[in-house]
Amino acid sequence: MARLDEVCSINMGQSPESSTYNETGDGIPFFQGNADFGIIHPTVRIWCTSPTKIAHSGDILISVRAPIGALNIADIDCCIGRGLAALTVNEKLSHKKYIWYAIQSKIDELNSKGTGSTFKAISKNILSETEIPLPSLERQQDIATTLDKLTTLISLRKQQLAKLDELVKARFVEMFGESRLNPKSWNIVKLEQIADVGSSKRVFIEELQDEGIPFYRGTEIGSLAEGKKITPELFITRSHYESLCKTSGRPSIGDLLMPSICPDGRIWLVSNDEPFYFKDGRVLWIHPISHQINSNYLRYVIKEKLIADYDNVASGTTFSELKIFALKSLSIMIPPYILQQMFSDFVLKIDNSKLTIENSLDKMEVLKRSLMQKYFG
Repeated sequence: MARLDEVCSINMGQSPESSTYNETGDGIPFFQGNADFGIIHPTVRIWCTSPTKIAHSGDILISVRAPIGALNIADIDCCIGRGLAALTVNEKLSHKKYIWYAIQSKIDELNSKGTGSTFKAISKNILSETEIPLPSLERQQDIATTLDKLTTLISLRKQQLAKLDELVKARFVEMFGESRLNPKSWNIVKLEQIADVGSSKRVFIEELQDEGIPFYRGTEIGSLAEGKKITPELFITRSHYESLCKTSGRPSIGDLLMPSICPDGRIWLVSNDEPFYFKDGRVLWIHPISHQINSNYLRYVIKEKLIADYDNVASGTTFSELKIFALKSLSIMIPPYILQQMFSDFVLKIDNSKLTIENSLDKMEVLKRSLMQKYFG
């Protein structure tokens, strides 16, 4: 084992005077914190003419304020603000990419040591005393190479998923045009004209059980919308479930459920009859009632509208949340049903491809976590 300060020099950032900032390229790039990070290298938005703390090209940059532990690699000499620290690896003792992964394995530990009432932060001492395994340079190289290969595959899988999402969006625009502009002049109706929009009956905390019928909150509904497998944590009794269903009904195949906080348009299309219930208010329920509308098409139209215009649809003083009345008023364009069905069939094929990729991605991420545990403890 070795302390981080035994294999790296640690340079804590310090923000220069704001009067020395500019967006015209004068001076050297200035990175304030995690907001400037890209996938691997930071993105330059601001320059500084009088830098206080300088990181060098090739240094590992780590966010030391919330969120603690985000990593990038500097690809140019730069000024770093107090949200960052720069690690210059002693390459006689350690491999740079090995240190990168070793720090990744310590993110939970670093966060647990963060202090501060508003934003948690870690000090130079905490970084310095963080211990990592230090095998031979050859072994470090082998570990870094293995993790690099796996990380690259994970990144490629994520890119595939993003490309498939872009393909669906392109197909939608090709068939129907942008929903906000309605360039093909499809008939427009309010959502409440083609669907029942509401939520569930209230289930109180004392009515929740450790087993029984699954009870979903917005978190679980959002995960289901992303195609993820979930393990229910809360339940209600079957008798309570049946009583609630008699009073207010239950979601059926083709219904749409969504978290009330949904800026990314995560909408779950119910696809089976397995019993469940859900939290009132925090999960919204759309039950199509018109023969003019295809559920999968409707899911996509609502998703696109929320992504494009969430702040105008949602409301709230603390956080923007969807209200039932706002959803009811959402404008929906209604092209011929046969076109909706063609789009739905296309989406289902893409979803099947995504499911295959997501299963592969899950296995890779499990493998990476396992290897990180093996290599770094």
